[in-house]
Amino acid sequence: MDPFKPYQPKSRPIAPAKLTAEDAQAVALKALTFVAGDESLLSRFVALSGCGFDDIKARLADIGFLAGVLDFMLADEQAVLAFAEAEGMSPETPMQARLKLMPVPHTP
Repeated sequence: MDPFKPYQPKSRPIAPAKLTAEDAQAVALKALTFVAGDESLLSRFVALSGCGFDDIKARLADIGFLAGVLDFMLADEQAVLAFAEAEGMSPETPMQARLKLMPVPHTP
């Protein structure tokens, strides 16, 4: 911290109270846009998912695919934090969106 520079707190992203299904889809689409904008993330996503660029375009409305995009994003904490900061959202929002899209079944 520079002692000659006045302190300016960063604005904190506000966590949404509840996400609707539409909100969750929007978060997933924003995550896909974020992944597509980063060459290393995109190449890793394509390699891990097996989806080509045409497959990605064709599956934009597929809830399972969007949940998979969020799964991919959530596997990399640095990517989640960068995505949340870029979108001005809470870092917990992608997980909330993932659970809203396709809840993970609980095993007894």
